Amino acid sequence: MSAEFDSLVAEFERFQEQGRKAEARLAAYDGMREEIAAVEAVATSPDRGVTVTAGPGGAIRNIQFTEEALRRGPQALSATVMATVQAAVAEGARRQAETVQRYVGEDLNILDQVLETQAEVLGVPVEQLRSATSPAPRPADPDEDFADRQFARDEANPSRPAQSPPPSSLSPGQEFLRKLYDGEDH
Repeated sequence: MSAEFDSLVAEFERFQEQGRKAEARLAAYDGMREEIAAVEAVATSPDRGVTVTAGPGGAIRNIQFTEEALRRGPQALSATVMATVQAAVAEGARRQAETVQRYVGEDLNILDQVLETQAEVLGVPVEQLRSATSPAPRPADPDEDFADRQFARDEANPSRPAQSPPPSSLSPGQEFLRKLYDGEDH
C-alpha cells in the first residue's frame, strides 16, 4: 500500500468518527429540545392574589386569581396581572437559557446574554437575576470530544474567533476528503 493510500484511509476514518460524534451531538440536542418543552415557571404577585404559569417561549399556560384579587379595580388587577406575567415569562426564559447553556457549554454565554437583556428591560441588576438562577451542571459525557473547542476561539484572546489555518499542501485525494469533511461543494 502506498503512503498516500494509507493517509486517505486514515483521513476517511477520522471523517467517519466525526460523523459519529455529530450524530451523538444531535441526539443530545434532542434531549435539550425535550427539556425546553418541559420548562415551566410559576410567578405569584407580591400580594399573593395572582399566580401565572408560563411555558417555553413565553407561552402562558395558566392564570389564577384569589377572591381578594378579583375585588380590586380593573386597573389595579390589570397592573398586577401584567407584572406577574412578566415575571413568569422572564423566569421561563432564564430556565430555557440555563438548559441551552448546559448543552452548548460556556463558549456562547447564552445565560449571560439573557440575564443582561432582562436586567435592561426589567430595570433590575444582573446580579439579582443571576441569584435567581441555578444552572445544574451537565453530566459528564465520557464520549464527548473537546478537541474541537480550541478552534472556536483564539487561545490568546478567547473573545476573538480563531483564524483559519493557512492552506496546506495536500495531495489531491487528501484535498478531496478535506473538502468532503468540511462540507464544501466542489
